[in-house]
Amino acid sequence: MVIRLSSLGDVLLTTPIVRALKRKHENSEIDFLVKKEFSDVYKFNPYLNEVIEFNKNDFSEIKKKLNKYNLIIDLQNNLNSKRLTFNHKSTVYKFRKPTLKKLILVNFKVDLLKKENTIVERYANAAKLNLDDFGLDIFYNGKKIEREPNERKIIGICPGAKHRTKRWLTEYFIDIGNKLVELGYEIAIFGGTSEKELCDEINKGIKNSTNYQNNNELFETALNMKSCSLIITNDSGLMHLAAAINIPIVAIFGSTVKSFGFVPYKVKNLIIENNSIDCRPCSHIGKNDCPKRHFKCMRDITPESVLSQIKIFLKEL
Repeated sequence: MVIRLSSLGDVLLTTPIVRALKRKHENSEIDFLVKKEFSDVYKFNPYLNEVIEFNKNDFSEIKKKLNKYNLIIDLQNNLNSKRLTFNHKSTVYKFRKPTLKKLILVNFKVDLLKKENTIVERYANAAKLNLDDFGLDIFYNGKKIEREPNERKIIGICPGAKHRTKRWLTEYFIDIGNKLVELGYEIAIFGGTSEKELCDEINKGIKNSTNYQNNNELFETALNMKSCSLIITNDSGLMHLAAAINIPIVAIFGSTVKSFGFVPYKVKNLIIENNSIDCRPCSHIGKNDCPKRHFKCMRDITPESVLSQIKIFLKEL
């Protein structure tokens, strides 16, 4: 049993772990415990026997189910997963969160995480697994969803993120979108339920753009995204979905930093961040508002500077 309850990006980042588990234990049955809203990540995954949806109302029943497993890999390691695995008789591997190092980085700006691996590699160390050379996975109807280059020059924009300090400015997305249209690109906009107004506004602001925002329909988003030659995104779950489809990524990091480990995995990428200010990171997950009230971590990353870096990045692909 592998446990990772949430959220979209974090669950996607466990897919190389499940693949490595199946390679190491070819004849074993592997199940995955996850919250219902993120279960589509594994709905069609060929390496799993069963996806079990976590519901607090079924806590006792789920805990009993765990008794049948020889090995439990807890990649969540929060209160819920600790309660589930407490006093379990079989082997339990737990992902050790570097909480203290994160707090030191956020509060004192001393980066003890800089030499740490990516989150996928940290998961693998916890699970005592060797990783292969491939990236994240997303499957649909028995087939891995992968980028399908075509003659149309389509660039995707993912403007959302759960926390506002992880979102590049709306007007900046509109500005760069229109500049890319002038260069001959089509713009596709992606987002989930909570990003409807945001995606609608950007869609209206970018000439002839297409709005693929939906009600958190993972496969619909992935299938529409796979025609893109590039994704411009914040540090978000859709950034990791683009990585799973193997689409080159330009990621704009605001209040979070690469040292936390949640970077695009095994895919060509360019991370753009403002390293000229001393208040980053202000949080390891993001905040609703800038504590300093200036929001320079995002505001000072101008559309012009991003476009110039995108032009260079596109030439290198």
